[in-house]
Amino acid sequence: MTTQYISGRRSSGGFFAFLFALLLGAVALALFLRHSTSGPIGKIAALIDGRHATYDTSVPAVVEKIQRLSRLETVVYSIDTVVEGNKSSPVLPDVLAGDKLLLVVHGQSIAGIDLANLKPEDVKIDGPAGGESIHVTLPASQLFITTLDNEHTRVYARSTGLLVPADQNLESDTRAKAQQQLQQAALSDGILDAARKNARATVTTLLFSLGFQNVDVN
Repeated sequence: MTTQYISGRRSSGGFFAFLFALLLGAVALALFLRHSTSGPIGKIAALIDGRHATYDTSVPAVVEKIQRLSRLETVVYSIDTVVEGNKSSPVLPDVLAGDKLLLVVHGQSIAGIDLANLKPEDVKIDGPAGGESIHVTLPASQLFITTLDNEHTRVYARSTGLLVPADQNLESDTRAKAQQQLQQAALSDGILDAARKNARATVTTLLFSLGFQNVDVN
C-alpha cells in the first residue's frame, strides 16, 4: 500500500512538472515570436510563425522615408597645397614695395544631396503589391561646404619690401583665395558626381530594405 501510494505521488508530480515545463516553453516561444523582429533571430521567428515584415510602400510613405535622410553628406574631399598671396606696387619693384607670403593649406570640401528636397513626383511605383518596382530621381548633388583646417594651415614664408610695412590683410585674403582654389579643385575632380553615386547607393539600399523587387535610382 505504501509503495503504491508513493509511486502514485511520484507519477503525479512528474506529470505536473511536465505540464509546467510545457507551459514555460509556450510562454518563452510566444515572447520570442513577439519580440524577434529583425536580424537572424527575426528571420528564425518568421520561419516559425510565417510572419513577414510589411511596410507602407505608397509614394507619400516612401518619400517621407527618403526625406528622413535629409542632408546626406556622401563625399569628403581633402587637399594639402601651397597658395601664394602677394601685393605689388604699380611703380616700385617688389623688393622695395612688395609683400608676398606662401600659405601651407589643409582643407576639405563636403558634398552630398539634400534629400529633404525630394518631391512626390520624383518617385514612381509600378507593379502589384509585394512585387513593386520603384524609380526615384534624386535632387541635384551639392557642394555643402568648403573649409580650411586652421590648425594645419600656416604661413610658410613671407617677404616684405624695404619701404612698406607688412599688409595686415594679406594672410586673410590669401586664406580666402585658398578656400576658393580648394572648392574649384574639388569640383574639377568630380566631387559632385561622386556624391551622387554614393547617394544613389544609400537610397537603393533603403528601398530594397522596404521590400521593392526592382529599384532604379538616378
